[in-house]
Amino acid sequence: MSGASGIFKAIESGTKHLVIRRFTLRYPEQKLKFVGDGYQFDPKEGVGIAGYKGRHILYHDKCTGCQLCAIACEGIAEAIGMVKIDKTWKHNKKSIMPQIDYGKCVFCGLCVDACPFYALFMTDDYELASFTKEHLIYTPDQLAVKVNYEGNVEIKIDDQGATHG
Repeated sequence: MSGASGIFKAIESGTKHLVIRRFTLRYPEQKLKFVGDGYQFDPKEGVGIAGYKGRHILYHDKCTGCQLCAIACEGIAEAIGMVKIDKTWKHNKKSIMPQIDYGKCVFCGLCVDACPFYALFMTDDYELASFTKEHLIYTPDQLAVKVNYEGNVEIKIDDQGATHG
């Protein structure tokens, strides 16, 4: 009897998925519209603010060169290295800032959690493909460039599941 009930459950599951609309985007013509500005961490409250974990953005005017982001990344991906910069900042006496190797980064967000000065955030930008490994290494100047991401497709969630429109 259990074999027959298993067959009926399989047929029921298969027919249910025939009527549900597929969730496929025609990338790059269609891009998903994200809610919020990306993953951030509030050190005062000790909680992460939900958001997509994409490319990092570094605010030079807030970075003190404390190396906490590199220390947080050390045991996981070792994607952050501190590099010497030409400019001098009043609050950054050592003149060092993070450089991120996206070939090694696992986008865990621990570097954002570790930064007590709100200098490092993660954005919605996920288009990081390149032809060489060297182009995956982002210098502090490249990390300071604000991302211009334009999504045009929103997710709609209802009883039937998630669809886009």
